[in-house]
Amino acid sequence: MFAGSIFNESHGQPVVYVDRAVWHEVAAFLRDEQQFTMCLDVTAVDHLLDGVRYCPDGVAAERFEVVANFISHPRNRRIRVICEVPVAEPSVPSIVDLYPGMNFGEREAYDMFGIVFEGHPDLTRILMPDDWDGHPLRKDYPTARVPVTFKGDPSPR
Repeated sequence: MFAGSIFNESHGQPVVYVDRAVWHEVAAFLRDEQQFTMCLDVTAVDHLLDGVRYCPDGVAAERFEVVANFISHPRNRRIRVICEVPVAEPSVPSIVDLYPGMNFGEREAYDMFGIVFEGHPDLTRILMPDDWDGHPLRKDYPTARVPVTFKGDPSPR
């Protein structure tokens, strides 16, 4: 149905690898045609330092992955959707218009990994201070013991 999509299974759960160009269309199809009425979460993974990494045949591995888990209560089904995201252009379409609850998940992935969710209504930092340089969960981010005052922290350290 979606060109380039690869079906796989992980621990008994269906997993579909999709091209990031159809990320939004796949989410819309799941909601509108397959009754996946909830997206449970959306997050990112940085595979920079992975010595060994599983990738099904036909999937061109990139440094980042964006992962979303969907559930259909009427059909009693779950599905995980993954898209590969290159470091040179870390962006995917937002699915907040389809699943409003993913607002904060997409903002967190942007804040921590630097992945831009195109079309997001308010893609701003959610955890790190607005003036923070970089994205702390990227595997090439330097480690340090810098005290951080997170947004909304009542007692700065």
